[in-house]
This record gives sequence, structure tokens and C-alpha cells, in this order.
Amino acid sequence: MTAPGTPVSPPSVSLTASGARYTGLAGAVLLAVAGYLGGALPDAPLGGTPVSIWRAPDGPATLTCWLIGTALLVGAWWSLRSGAPSTRWAYVTAGLWALPLLVAPPLGSRDVYSYACQGWTYAHGVDPYTVGVAAAGCPWLDTVAPIWRDTPAPYGPAFMLLAALAVGLGGGLTGTIVALRVIAVAGLLLAALCLPGLARAAGVPTRQAAWLALAGPLVGVHLVAGAHNDAVMLGLLLSGLLVVVRRPGRPAALLLAGALLGLAVTVKASAVVVVPFAVLAGMPGPYTLRALLRHCGWLAGGLLAALVVTSAVSGLGFGWVGGLTHSGDSEQWTSPPTAVGFVVDYAGALVGRDPQAVPGVRAVALLLLVGVLTVLWWRAWQTLRQWNEVAGSGAAHVGASSGVASLGVDCHQVTRSRVALHGAALALVATVVLSPVFHPWYATWPLALLALTAARTTWFVLPAAAAAFLALPDGTNLARVTKAPGALAMTALLLTVLVRTPFAARRRHR
Repeated sequence: MTAPGTPVSPPSVSLTASGARYTGLAGAVLLAVAGYLGGALPDAPLGGTPVSIWRAPDGPATLTCWLIGTALLVGAWWSLRSGAPSTRWAYVTAGLWALPLLVAPPLGSRDVYSYACQGWTYAHGVDPYTVGVAAAGCPWLDTVAPIWRDTPAPYGPAFMLLAALAVGLGGGLTGTIVALRVIAVAGLLLAALCLPGLARAAGVPTRQAAWLALAGPLVGVHLVAGAHNDAVMLGLLLSGLLVVVRRPGRPAALLLAGALLGLAVTVKASAVVVVPFAVLAGMPGPYTLRALLRHCGWLAGGLLAALVVTSAVSGLGFGWVGGLTHSGDSEQWTSPPTAVGFVVDYAGALVGRDPQAVPGVRAVALLLLVGVLTVLWWRAWQTLRQWNEVAGSGAAHVGASSGVASLGVDCHQVTRSRVALHGAALALVATVVLSPVFHPWYATWPLALLALTAARTTWFVLPAAAAAFLALPDGTNLARVTKAPGALAMTALLLTVLVRTPFAARRRHR
């Protein structure tokens, strides 16, 4: 019989915990080997395909190590998706898996070279929001993917300051890449520090949240080895959310949280969709319109201050807002709206027409995204407003999980935090699904918040695992070479989900 307070062991998994740990480590080592054989090295040929990579001198070994390593890492992560044996075990294992990737060349993408050139451009007095890195004369231009050589930087001024700092500290290209990786790892460590507090506030086991958020293959390959600035955005995002759930209703805390969220937005603008839910997380109740406006004002004040200060300190003003329009220059079927546009174009070609539907479908998807975000926020707000009636009637709790009392957390606090954080997670899911472009590392945006709030894990762990196979070590995106079949498959999947979801909802309400 289990004694009170004793942690419940996770359900049986396909591998033992120690087997999963060392299977994942073997996978990470193989990925690092693949990186040295044929990763996104500065002198690697651009525009590769799986066939051209295979025909390279080390091609067979590169692809074999990459595919086996990815499969081992994905399998080990998947096997413990119900939770690691303990929080400490989860953190140690995630760190162990990250070590080989920390010393590997850039993997899965060449974006880090774009960061380096954009930082060089800004550090040398050129506005990266009006001048591409080619026109600026970046000495490392040959390392940048051709599609990003003539486009303005799509990132906010906070990241431009960090990229310029990396250039100043690193000196040459190698030093700059190392500095950018250190910055990305620092963002990831900040996220890791925030997870226990957020897990406690949401009433979920930290051992599960930390495992799902930190040990996934997308984190190691794209945030650590790839040094993507999404790691910095996530660290700032989670720290802002932690402040509001730990100190709800306090003006100073709301200002600080708003500033942290504002910094996240000035790294990657997609973080802005979380802000309305952060307001809800920072409201201790009662949930009235007056209280909502008051808390929104404090948090918005901190956010606007961060936007103004970073724009002023960088000397770039708000030119970065215009640069956001170029983030959709790439067209890949991994974005559902883009895939649907492709299929419409293919159908038009069958009847001798050229509808060029991609821009139109993307525009409709963005309008749909606005509607979805509004509905998600409204549902979260209405759920929290139920607490006004609960407080008046003296009821114990609404919707709090049965394990909350054992965690020593107030049921109202858990419900408020969980509702708001889950709404933020779904907002990020909607943003990823309906955005004009999807890259594998975008799946890390909602992953951490879903790990903190989702009752079921398979529906988001499975797509994240599949996304780990979309890129090759040199940055070749498989979506680029599977355009037609990928678009058809994505559209079919989208239609299946749209048809099945209402039926599944009806079954749940019976």
C-alpha cells in the first residue's frame, strides 16, 4: 500500500527508465557524429537533397547516423511521455542528452548563420530591417541560405542586440556561432528554471512537465545544436508567466511580467498571442470587467515599456514590425494553409488555370487565427468568471484536479493558472497550425505549456516526434523535396481532423 505523500510511479513504459536514458544518449551521440560528418558546417554545399547527400563521400554514414540517432532519441522520449521517475532524473537525463549536441556543429538548419550576419550588419551600423545581409556586405554571406540573403531581419530589436553582442564577443564566425549557442542555451536554462514553479501552480507533476518540455528531440537538435532564438523567446515567455502566477494581482509583478513578455515579443513576435492569457493568469479574482481592465493596464504598461525601451536602445525604432512580413517568404507544405493553397493550385492546373491560391489561403488562415484566438480567450475568461459564483456560494472548487490537495496548492489558484496556461498553450498551437510557415522548431513553442496543462499527451507528442524527422543534418528541409505528396497528405490530414473533431466532441458530451 502506498503511503500518503509518496509519489506515484509512472505507468509502465516500453523501455525501463535507465534503458530510455542511455538509448537517448546513444541517439544524441549519433546525431553529433552525423553533424561532424555532414552537418550545417560553414563550407557545406547549399541546396542539397537526400540524393546529393547520399552521394557525398560521407553521405551514407551521415544519413544512417542521423536517421538512427533521431529514431533512438524520439523513441526514448516517447517511452516516458507519462513522466520520468523523478524531477531530478528528468533534468539530469535532458542535460545528458544535450551534452553531445552542445559540442556538435549546427544541425538541422542554417539559421544560425543568418543570425550571425544580421548581428554583423547591425553591429556595423546598418539597419537590418531595411538592408539584407548581402547588401550589407556580411563577410560570412556564403554560409547563409540564399532565400535569406536579401530579406530584412524578421526578429525584434532585443534579439538584434543579442546577435550584435555575439558578434562582438565572438570576433570571427566560429566564435559568433559559439556565442549564439550560449545565448540559446541560457534561454533554455531559464525555461528549465521556471518549469517547477509553473508545474506546481498548474497542479501537475514536474517530472512529467520537465520531461516533455526539455527532453524532446526538437529541443536538443534545434534549440541547442541549432541555436535557434526560439529558446530565448521561450525562456522569457515562461519567466513572465511564472511571475504572474506566483504574484497575482500585484502591480509590480504585473509590470515585471509585462516587461518579460515584451522582451519575448521583441525576440519573436509570435509570443504576443500569450499576453491576453497572462492577464488572466495574473488576476486573483473576482473576475469582473473592472478588475480585468486594471490588471490588463498594469501588464500592458510593462509590455509597452519593454517594446519602447528595446526599440530606443537599439536605435532601430519600430522598423522590425515591417520585417515580420518577410517571415512567410518560404513556401512549404508543412504549413497547413500553404499546403491547402498548393492543392488548390494543383487542382487549377488540371483544368488549365493558375489560381495562385497560396497568398489567399494564407490570408484567410490569418483571419481565422484571429477568430480562434478570440474564442480561446473568451472561453478561458468565462471559465474563470464561474469562480465569482463559486466564491459567493462557498463551494470548495470547480474543476480542480483530485491531486491538488496533496500538492499543498490552493484549488482556486490551480484552476486559475491551469485555465490561463492551457488557453495560452492552445493559442500557440493555433498560431503554429495557421501560420504561413512551419519549421520543426516551431513545435517547441506550445510544447512547454501543453506539458504543464494537457490531460492527454499523445495528440501533441506525436506531431512533435514526427517533426523531428523533417530536417537533415545539413539543414536540408525534406518538405522542400516532397512538395506535391506532402501537400496532398497535409490537406488530407487537415480534412480528416475537421471531419472527426465534431464527432469526437459529441461522444465526449454524451
